[in-house]
Amino acid sequence: MEGHFYKPNCKCPKDAKKCTCGATWSYIIDIGIDPKTGKRKQQKKGGFKTKKDVTLAAAIVIQELDQGTFVHESDITFEKFSEEWLVNYENTGEVKEGSVRVRKYEIRRFLPYLAQIKLKDITRKRYQDALNSLKKKGLAKNTIDSTHIVGRMIFKSAIEYEIIKSDPTQYVAVPKTIKTIEELEAEDEIVKYLEKEELSIFLKTVKEKGKDGDYPTLLLLSYTGMRVGELCALKWKDIDFEEGTVSITKTYYNPSNNVTKYKLLAPKTKASKRKISVDEVVLEELKKHKANQNIVHMKNRDTYHDKDFIFAREHTFPGYPKIIKTVESHMRHLLKLSGLNTHLTPHSLRHTHTSLLAEAGVSLQEIMERLGHKDGKTTKWVYMHTTKTMKKKASQKFSELMKNL
Repeated sequence: MEGHFYKPNCKCPKDAKKCTCGATWSYIIDIGIDPKTGKRKQQKKGGFKTKKDVTLAAAIVIQELDQGTFVHESDITFEKFSEEWLVNYENTGEVKEGSVRVRKYEIRRFLPYLAQIKLKDITRKRYQDALNSLKKKGLAKNTIDSTHIVGRMIFKSAIEYEIIKSDPTQYVAVPKTIKTIEELEAEDEIVKYLEKEELSIFLKTVKEKGKDGDYPTLLLLSYTGMRVGELCALKWKDIDFEEGTVSITKTYYNPSNNVTKYKLLAPKTKASKRKISVDEVVLEELKKHKANQNIVHMKNRDTYHDKDFIFAREHTFPGYPKIIKTVESHMRHLLKLSGLNTHLTPHSLRHTHTSLLAEAGVSLQEIMERLGHKDGKTTKWVYMHTTKTMKKKASQKFSELMKNL
């Protein structure tokens, strides 16, 4: 197999012995048969300054064809291929609906920089420039990290489908901002959870001033450390009052916050599916909550959304599960009434639970199993911070003891 070499844009006379117009060389090579049409497919490429250059480039293609390693790079754009990739990603059946939605947002971040560029023309520098531009826009490192992960997935898929030869995402550096000592110190001082005394004050306020099931809701979050999505998905069949356990097998999904448009999805990870022990105080409160719910159910027997949800709405759309936003807004209001940090969220109660378990001497492994974590950076941070504080207090107590000798 040989290549055909020519100068497609040459303006010199046909009988000229030497080209003087500066036209570049091109090659054209048969690369196979189109299975749809039965016609031959050809690889064309131009822009070579000398015949030696074009001959060498063609020889490489011919060698790749002989060895079965040739890739006919497509003209598909980044935007078009990303759309196709997202469909395949969703159709695997192995990813959650929420993950697909997140991937869409991450792809959109690339579009201002890569959308109409052919995938094969995206160089490592162009891809790096796109990441650098995201940093200039002020996006957090975690956001850029997650966007880069999607970029790597897309280009890896393009390689696997033999659409491109090389992966421009390899060896790029995710830009990050170097924080000052002052910023790092301030970060360490941010309170991400409630201390034991603060939790006591908060729950007392919730019990006295909460409404629409606020107390059992926030009590269960505090005493189990479960995710708020897991809580909103709980059904009465998940509670074993005799064994004193709660089974976490699903999570609530409702990005539009439309009460009737909710979905119940599989847990975040395999480790998230778990059964945990619940304190008797919480179980008793849940029994009271169930008795009250039965009254609401009877009053609205004709319209009640009877799907067994524990934390169901009581007024409009009775029986439908509470939306996460409602739990967040009620908690914020009750934190304010308690005189506590109103920037805390239901997820902060998960960190609070971690902190108090660590203070009680529970191992990190046991805590992570209870929380449904295989690995959790924040959980480890809270655990280490709490145990570090405990060690410091132990040292202070020893010092005080020695002073009294």
